[in-house]
Amino acid sequence: MLRRIFLAASCLVVCMYASAQKTANDPAKEKWFMDLGLGMFIHWSVDVQVGAVISHSMAGASDEYLERFTTELPKTFNPHKFNPDDWAVLAKLAGMKYVVFTAKHHAGFCMWDTKTTPFNIMNTPFKKDATRAIFDAFRKQGIAIGVYFSPEDFYYLYKHKVPIGRMQLPQHFPEKNPGLMAYDKSQLKELLSNYGKIDFIFFDGPAEGLKEYAWELQPDIVVTRGQMNTPEQELPEAIMPGPWEACFTMGTDWQYKPTNDPQKSGTEMINMLIETRAKGGNLLLNVGPKPDGEIQIEQEALLRELALWNLANGESVHGVRPWNIAREGNIWFTRGKDTSTVYAFVPGGKDWKYGERKELVLRTLEGNPQTKVAILGYASELVEYKEGFDAGIYSQSTPVGLLISAVNGQRFYTDRKWPNPVVIRIENVKYRPVINSYKQSTLDGAK
Repeated sequence: MLRRIFLAASCLVVCMYASAQKTANDPAKEKWFMDLGLGMFIHWSVDVQVGAVISHSMAGASDEYLERFTTELPKTFNPHKFNPDDWAVLAKLAGMKYVVFTAKHHAGFCMWDTKTTPFNIMNTPFKKDATRAIFDAFRKQGIAIGVYFSPEDFYYLYKHKVPIGRMQLPQHFPEKNPGLMAYDKSQLKELLSNYGKIDFIFFDGPAEGLKEYAWELQPDIVVTRGQMNTPEQELPEAIMPGPWEACFTMGTDWQYKPTNDPQKSGTEMINMLIETRAKGGNLLLNVGPKPDGEIQIEQEALLRELALWNLANGESVHGVRPWNIAREGNIWFTRGKDTSTVYAFVPGGKDWKYGERKELVLRTLEGNPQTKVAILGYASELVEYKEGFDAGIYSQSTPVGLLISAVNGQRFYTDRKWPNPVVIRIENVKYRPVINSYKQSTLDGAK
């Protein structure tokens, strides 16, 4: 009997200790997350067919609308052009190191083969587990896997006659609604038990009680939203200690919006990535596939522009950390992790035309005889079609900073009007504090 009591007590201590270890992300995994830099967010659900804001049209809706939403939309959801391998290859080309897919958005429609509710993709004409297909395709490309999961569930609230809203009533919080908590946990158990290793989970809503359960099911999983800062559609004013993740749409909405949805330019997206990395965060960039399963051509085109920039410059945004300051004027910085290498992002286009030489003085960089300077993707030897043209890159440490003279000679467009930033890699440099009349706010990226 004493032996049994001792074993039971020992088990209790071990269990309590294990539980205590599951209240935070593994710091080593968070550092790995910070290395990735760029991810693909995918918003896609049953209401994509009508071009509505994903899920939110259910909030405050009439019973008649909710009945049509939950019964009629599943009858016609059939993305017959769905090819997640194409999505994954495009993401890899664009430099995306992880994906986060909306397995269940607030509407409660499950994009996987679930036993918890009839409101799921298997009860549509499509009848295929889109979540499994997406995860398999992205894993084949070496891309880490993330799940978006809404703790709130409008379908559950509707069926239990709870007014639908977002965190306005106690019943909207799983922690205060035992039925909803059990429902969510049963769905998490499916996702975190039947789909292999999941690297990230994004709880878009109250995560208390659920993130701990996620760590119990997969101890190495990194909880992003629900555990770290994840600003939407905005960036912090200055460098912010990591890990953190900025979530942005390409247009004005998360899910496919067929009308009234102007998209960002490729240059805006690339600049957004640069600024995010210069301030220490990851960029989670969203795509909204169409009802037929294809990524809309406008967003595919933007991702291919990003892919071209990544082909030359990817090392400047992956596995990097912020430099001592985010920027000098319009030149942003990152630094190689655990190295003395700095990347300077210099505006291209009209600011630095193809074939032109440019002189820069970077006041916060101090060089030495071992300092090496290069333009990523360009050898600085020849400019196409120009004979006897000096395309060399030169640098010199001066009393006012590091002087760099370089030619923008990488040809990406036929008309030679590639509008995107040029990246200069500067090895073996150190920080040079500015202690003269220049205002530090001008240098550190204040807007």
